[in-house]
Amino acid sequence: MERTRTYDWDDPAISAAAVGHGSGLHFLRELLAGRLPAPPIAATLGMDLEEVDHGHAVFSLVPGEEHYNPIGSVHGGVYATMLDSAAGCAVQSTLPEGMAYTSLDLNVKFLRPVTADMGKVRAIGTVLSSGRRTALAEARLLDPSDRILAHATSSCMLFPVPGA
Repeated sequence: MERTRTYDWDDPAISAAAVGHGSGLHFLRELLAGRLPAPPIAATLGMDLEEVDHGHAVFSLVPGEEHYNPIGSVHGGVYATMLDSAAGCAVQSTLPEGMAYTSLDLNVKFLRPVTADMGKVRAIGTVLSSGRRTALAEARLLDPSDRILAHATSSCMLFPVPGA
């Protein structure tokens, strides 16, 4: 049986143009409310920004076969993308107007396999520390029973947005 998947997305330049014009938390709340389009990676993977507050971001995903690696479980790159998004957006939520971030590194530990019959998983990101030029965040990937599936830490570089 052939399996297919079709999806669409909005122009990512619309959201990118809004970065730095307002606080990072305001930007993320605009995404969450649907007033700014979600990034294309969210449509590609089927993940959603579920919650955001100062220093905190949550992404969710219902794993499916389209996320599988050749050995029959969700590919680690899907975990890493969710963890990177949660950690990075937790950092973004702390930024004042005119500032942005980019991930410098991501250190991921895979603890349990994820499969399509598991149900919704959540990546919860939290800022651990923040300075003038860098921030450190962590993220945990949890199953529906709040068992930890993977863990990551991320260093982020903070910088002024040109023209903001």
